[in-house]
Amino acid sequence: MIHYDKVSKIYADNSVALDGVNFSIEPGEFVSIVGQSGAGKTTLLKMLLAEDRPTEGSVFFESIDIHAVSYKRIPSFRRRIGVVFQDFRLLPHKTAYENIAFAMEAAGRTDEEIASDVPQVLELVDLRDKMWNFPSELSGGEKQRVAIARAIINQPDVIVADEPTGNLDPLNTKEIVEIFSKISQMGTTIILTTHNKGVIDSLRNRVVTMDRGKIVRDDKSGRYAL
Repeated sequence: MIHYDKVSKIYADNSVALDGVNFSIEPGEFVSIVGQSGAGKTTLLKMLLAEDRPTEGSVFFESIDIHAVSYKRIPSFRRRIGVVFQDFRLLPHKTAYENIAFAMEAAGRTDEEIASDVPQVLELVDLRDKMWNFPSELSGGEKQRVAIARAIINQPDVIVADEPTGNLDPLNTKEIVEIFSKISQMGTTIILTTHNKGVIDSLRNRVVTMDRGKIVRDDKSGRYAL
């Protein structure tokens, strides 16, 4: 379980990014977080990834208070969370295969595991035929599918996706959403932030709506409502 316990974030200029956020995400749940720019969505994710610290409150991953663990334990904790970004963040001089293999190498996986697992995960995102293509040779949708494959290759407990369809056309957006749904059905917890009404309405999963750092709606089977 992930639990935000009365989490607030106030920056040095007194701007409020989060204001007493209090909610939980169950293992295996697919949660979409929506809100206008500046609502606090990205800050919420940064708290979970230990990229930023709350001014008040705590963030728990299972029974672990994320911001109370030692600095040395942060990398091992982060390996339990896969991250997908809007801008892909692929290594330009590595092929699709090598981008994913690099994530496995960083986690200490063996050459045999890499040779076995990378083709399988590329098959899952329907990119096995693009295995040896460089990012410059891939479309936006294909780049995002490689990024998703990289995020799931080490079998994390949670996938965090921050506006993953923001740079994609409707067809590629639909394909990416279908991949996330497939991953969710395998038991992975997914936290997705998006401005895309069509994505939210097609998923019909839990929708948490934020406004000015607060949660203003939490619908178990929701639609996009701002």
